[in-house]
Amino acid sequence: MAADGLARQQLVHRLYVDHQGWLNGWLRRQLGCSQRAADLAQDTFVRVLSKDRGLDAIREPRAYLHIIARGLLINHWRRRQIEQAYLEAIALQPEAVAPSPESQALVIETLMQVDAMLARLPDKVRRAFLLSQLHGMTYASIGLELGVSERMVKKYMAQAMLHCLTLIEDD
Repeated sequence: MAADGLARQQLVHRLYVDHQGWLNGWLRRQLGCSQRAADLAQDTFVRVLSKDRGLDAIREPRAYLHIIARGLLINHWRRRQIEQAYLEAIALQPEAVAPSPESQALVIETLMQVDAMLARLPDKVRRAFLLSQLHGMTYASIGLELGVSERMVKKYMAQAMLHCLTLIEDD
């Protein structure tokens, strides 16, 4: 086992030495920020380190790193969108009721979790859930909007609610 660990460590080291500069440059071009690019490059290699096995099977290291980094980049952009929308919403509130920075961070983290949960739902299920919960639409109206029966909307809502409950129980 120790030999396996050493071989794995050498693979990760070689991957880092050979491709970190390229990855950092690609991320810098995507983000326009060298510090954030460096952070995401490091996060990419942390993900590589967290993989249990399979590193020796990598035939296209840059493609492999690109896939991981792209996922992290998408998460970064999604988080920025959510943060921006939240900050715009609280900017409309009187200063006296503005949440503390700690509360803001907790709300943003919760919004990220909700976003991730919703992203796992099929499109029509997610849309039905959002139309019902955020817009207060009736199932009949949602059915018209989605081009499905009211009964199908009920099934979509049950699926969304079950998904939410399953995630809550897993925590």
